[in-house]
Amino acid sequence: MASSPKGEDEFIHHIAIELSRAMNLVNPNDLLARRVQDIAKNNSVDGFIEAAKSFGKFKPSFLAELHAEIVSHAKQEATGQQPVQGIVVHDSDVLEPEPVRQGGLMRKDAKHTFRQPAKPLAPPTPRTSVLGLDRLAQEKRAAANAANGEGSRKRARLDGDGDGPVFKGEDGEGALGLDAREWEEEQTRLDRDWYMGAEEGAVMGDEEYNPLSQYDDLAAVKEEQMAKKQVKKISARQAQYNADNDLWEANRMVTSGVATRKEIDLDFEEESESTVHVMVHDLKPPFLDGRTVFTKQLDPINPVRDPTSDMAIFSRKGSGLVKEKREQAERAKAAAKLAALGGTQLGNIMGVKDEEMEAEAAAEEKAKQEKEEDYKGDSKFASHLKTAAGVSVFARTRTLKEQREYLPAFACREELMKVIRENQVIVVVGETGSGKTTQLAQFLYEDGYCSFGIIGCTQPRRVAAMSVAKRVSEEMECKLGSTVGYAIRFEDCTSPETKIKYMTDGVLLRESLNEGDLDRYSVIILDEAHERSLSTDVLMGLLRKILSRRRDLKLIVTSATMNAEKFSNFYGNAPTFTIPGRTFPVEIFHSKSPCEDYVDSAVKQVLQIHLSLPPGDILVFMTGQEDIEVTCQVVQERLSQLDDPAPLAVLPIYSQMPADLQAKIFEPTPDGRRKVIVATNIAETSLTVDGILFVVDAGYSKLKVYNPKVGMDALQITPISQANANQRTGRAGRTGSGFCYRLYTEMAFRNEMFANNIPEIQRTNLANTVLLLKSLGVKDLLEFDFMDPPPQANMLNSMYQLWVLGALDNIGDLTPIGRKMSEFPMEPSMAKMLIQSVEYKCSGEMLTIVSMLSVPSVFYRPKERMEEADAAREKFNVPESDHLTLLNVFNQWKAHGFRDDWSMRHFLHPKLLRKAREVRAQLEDIMKFQKMEIISAGTDFDVIRKAITAGYFHQAARVKGIGEFVNIRTGLPTHLHPTSALYGLGYTPTYVVYHELILTSKEYMTQVTAVDAYWLAELGSVFYSVKEKNFDERGNRRKADREFSKRAELEAEMARQREESAKRAQEEALAVQTSSGSAKNIIVPGTPRHTGVGAGARVTATPRRRVGI
Repeated sequence: MASSPKGEDEFIHHIAIELSRAMNLVNPNDLLARRVQDIAKNNSVDGFIEAAKSFGKFKPSFLAELHAEIVSHAKQEATGQQPVQGIVVHDSDVLEPEPVRQGGLMRKDAKHTFRQPAKPLAPPTPRTSVLGLDRLAQEKRAAANAANGEGSRKRARLDGDGDGPVFKGEDGEGALGLDAREWEEEQTRLDRDWYMGAEEGAVMGDEEYNPLSQYDDLAAVKEEQMAKKQVKKISARQAQYNADNDLWEANRMVTSGVATRKEIDLDFEEESESTVHVMVHDLKPPFLDGRTVFTKQLDPINPVRDPTSDMAIFSRKGSGLVKEKREQAERAKAAAKLAALGGTQLGNIMGVKDEEMEAEAAAEEKAKQEKEEDYKGDSKFASHLKTAAGVSVFARTRTLKEQREYLPAFACREELMKVIRENQVIVVVGETGSGKTTQLAQFLYEDGYCSFGIIGCTQPRRVAAMSVAKRVSEEMECKLGSTVGYAIRFEDCTSPETKIKYMTDGVLLRESLNEGDLDRYSVIILDEAHERSLSTDVLMGLLRKILSRRRDLKLIVTSATMNAEKFSNFYGNAPTFTIPGRTFPVEIFHSKSPCEDYVDSAVKQVLQIHLSLPPGDILVFMTGQEDIEVTCQVVQERLSQLDDPAPLAVLPIYSQMPADLQAKIFEPTPDGRRKVIVATNIAETSLTVDGILFVVDAGYSKLKVYNPKVGMDALQITPISQANANQRTGRAGRTGSGFCYRLYTEMAFRNEMFANNIPEIQRTNLANTVLLLKSLGVKDLLEFDFMDPPPQANMLNSMYQLWVLGALDNIGDLTPIGRKMSEFPMEPSMAKMLIQSVEYKCSGEMLTIVSMLSVPSVFYRPKERMEEADAAREKFNVPESDHLTLLNVFNQWKAHGFRDDWSMRHFLHPKLLRKAREVRAQLEDIMKFQKMEIISAGTDFDVIRKAITAGYFHQAARVKGIGEFVNIRTGLPTHLHPTSALYGLGYTPTYVVYHELILTSKEYMTQVTAVDAYWLAELGSVFYSVKEKNFDERGNRRKADREFSKRAELEAEMARQREESAKRAQEEALAVQTSSGSAKNIIVPGTPRHTGVGAGARVTATPRRRVGI
C-alpha cells in the first residue's frame, strides 16, 4: 500500500464516525467500519446496499455515497494520489471507453451459465451474518473461553429424571437456549396454576384469569396476515357487473378469432348443490315444565345487594388506574423488546453484556450444588416442599414443640377435649392464628381417636390442604404421606398407615359416593366452614344424615367468628367452643363520599397514613393479583416523587405467590421501617400478620358467579358483606388498638352490603352437585338439608344441562349413563365424552384428550423465542381439531419415550405432560373399575370427533366470517383464537364445537373441533334438527328435501312417560286410601321420620358398596 497505515486508520475512523451518526450511537466502532470497507471494495453499489441493510436501518442514498467514497479512496490509494482534505472526488477525469457491442446473433458458447452452489442452501431463518459479525462474536467468545478456562455461555436442558434444569455446554446436542431464570419462574407459575386452581375446574376466563394471555400479540399478527390474504370485498352488483364484463370480453375475443372456445363441460355434478341447515328447537323435559319445585329458594339471588348502588357500578367499571397501568406496561414491554441489544449480534460487537447469559451461568452453578430428593409419584407437591426455615425470630429460636405450646389452642386443650368427648357435634370458633387447623387433629390423635378409624380434615383450598399437612407432619416428626397425608383431585399422597388425612372438601364428597356412611372415619373436621364453599355446604347436609345413622362419628365444624351461630342451629343447637384470642378496640373511619377508583383511593390513603401518622404496619385489602401489583407499584412511584420521605416497605400477598415471597410479610423489616402489606381476602381469615395497626379496606372482593350467557362460572368483582368488613376491621386490633379506613361511606356499609356472604351454592353452576346428590340416592332435592338452599333458576339450569347430556331421564331420575358420569371427578360434559367414546371404540384416545384438558396448557412460549415456539406448535396441529392436536402432542411425547429434552426442544412443558400422564392413569383406573373397555381407534379421527360432539354439542357454533363464529343456540358471537389449529386453514368448517369461552378483548373459543351437522342432530337431538336442501343443476327446481329430526320421537316418548307417571300416582293414592282404612300408623319414639340418604328403609350402618348407590 502506498499510503501510511496512519492515513488508512484515519479514513477508517472517519467512516466509523459516519456510521455511528447514521445509527445514532455514541461511540464510533472502527472494527465495524473496517468490515464495511472490505464489503464495499468487493461489491457493486447494489450488492453493498443489500449487505449493509442486514445490520441496521440506513438510507440507500447514504450507503451509495459511502460506497462511492470508499471506492474512490481505494482508487486514489492505488494511483498514489493524496486526497485533498474536504473534497470528495467522485470519479477520475478520464472517461471510460464504451463497451464493445457484439454484432450479429448471440453465440451459444458465449451464454452465461450459473454456477451450482457448493453446498445446499440453508433455510432462511438462522441466516449467517453478511458482515461476518457472528463469526467475529464466535471468535471473541472462544477467546474469552480460553481465558476463563471454560465456556460461560450455557444453555438449559431438562434431564430425563429430575425436575430442575440440568445444564449442558454450547456444543451439546439437544441443548436448548432458554433463559434459566425465566424457566424457573415458569415452573413456579405452573405449580401455582395447578394447585391454586378451583378444585371443580371450569371457571370462565376473563381479562385477569386468561390462559391465553401469553399469546396476546399473536392475534394482531395473524389478523394482519389474514387481511392480506383476503381480497377486497365487493358488492353483489359489482361482482355481477364484473362477471358480465368478462363474458362480453371473452365473446369478443372468440368471435375475432384471437381465442378459441373452451370445451363444454357436460358433467354437471359439481353444479348441483346441497345445503345443510341446522335448525334449533327448544325442548323441555316434563320434570322441568315449571310445575315441580326443587328448592325452597324460589327467587334468584343476585350477588350484589343493590345493582344500581355506587359500589356496584364502580366494581363493574373496575379501576381506571389499573387499566392505565396495564396499557403502560404493554407499551413499555414492546419498546424494551425493540431496544434491547443484549444477546443480539450488534450487541456482541459493541460489547453489551447479555444479562440473561450471566444469569444462566449463575443458575447452572446453583443447580450443580443442589440435589432434589425424589418422592412418591412423578410430580407430587410433596417433592417440591422443602422443610420450612423459620421466618420470625420466634420460629427460629423455638423448637416446634415449644411453638405448639405458645398457641392459644394449646392453653384450652383440656376443656376443648372434654367438650368433644361429651358431644357428637361441636362448633369450634377461633381467630386466625389460634392454631385450630393444625392442633385439633393432633389433639384428637393423641387422645386415641385413631384406634378405630382415621381423622379427616377438609379444607376449601388445595394449597391449604397440602401446606397444613406438611406443617403437621413436621410437628409430628413423620414423613408426609405416612401418618399424616393429603388428598386433592388427581393427587393422593396417603398410605395404608395414614391416620390424619387433610383433603379438599370435594375429595370427601367423592368418597361418600363409594362409602355411604364414611365408615373409615372416626372424626371429621370441616375446617374454614365460614367460607361456605360449594362442597362444604353439600357435605354439611350429608353429614347431618350420616350422623343420625352413625352415633360413633364425631363432627367438628371450625369457623371464624362470622356465622358460628348458624352452624350451631343447623346441627340442632350444637355446643360452641370459643378458643380465646387477643383483640383490642379498633377505631373505624368511613369515606365521606363514594370512591370511584378504589385502587387510586387506597394509594392516597396509604400515603396519607404513612406521612402523617405514628409508626405501625398497614394492611390494604384489594381484589386480585393485578390490583395488588398496581397498588404496590403506584405507592412506590408516588413516594419517590416526594422530597426525602420516610422509607416504606411495600409487600404484596395473594394466594398465587411463591411461598418464599409470602414469608417476607411476616418478617420485621431490618431497619425498622413501616411495612405496607397489600393482600386479597386471604388475609381476612387464613393468615395473621403481627404488628398491623392500620387497615385500609377497599370494600370489594372477587366472587365466582354463574354466567348464564356463557354457561360457565366467572370471577366477578363484587362489594363485600358486612361480616367480611367487620372481619377485616378486626385485623387491626391484634397487637394493640388500631384504626380501620373504609373506602366507602357508612350509608354504603349499611345499605349496599349484605349482612353475610352469599354461599357459593347460591351463585354457581350446580350440575356436578345435582349429579352427585342424585347418585347418592336423593330422589327429591327438596328433602335434602341445605343450610342455604340454591335458587330455583340455578337448579333448573343445572338439571336441564344434565338432562340434555342424558344423565337424567324425562322424569328427572338418574340414568345408567348419569350413574357412570358421577364416578368421574370432572365436569359432566367431559365425563359424557369419555363414556360415549367406549361406544365409538376410541376410549384410549379420549382418555388422553380428557387428561390433557384437565391440566393447564402444555405449550410453552418464552418471550425471546416466540416465533420458534409458534412454529413448533404448528407442527403438532391436526387441521380439523384442537382436541386431536392435544392427542397428537401426547402421542408424540409417548413415542419419544416421555423424554423431557424432547418436550423442551418442542416448546412443551415436561411437568404438565407428566401431570397429564398421571391424570390419565387415574382415569384409566376408574374406567377399569367401571368395567368400561379401553379401545384404541387407531387413525380413525372421525369417530373421536364424533365422541367429542357427544359431550359438547350444547356449545356448538356456526361460521359467520373468516375466523368468526356465532353460537347456534344463544347467538353469541365468538372467535377462533390464533393458536387454534383451525385458524387460517384456508377454508373454514361450517360447524364447530368448543370446550370453553374466554372473554377478553373478544369472545375467544378454546379447544375447537370441526363437526358434521348430522352429528349435531343425532347426538344433540334435544336442540337441533337438520334440513337438507338439494338443487338440481339448473338451481331452479328443488329435489326432495331431507329432514333429520328426532324431535317427534322425543316428544312422543315424553308424553308416554308423563301418562305412565300420572297413572302410577293414581294407583298409589288408591292403595293409600284402602290401607288407611284397615290400620293406623303408629309412630314409635326414636325412629327417624324419613330414612337417610340412600339408606333404603334401614337405620343401620350402610355396607361398603351397594347396587343402587
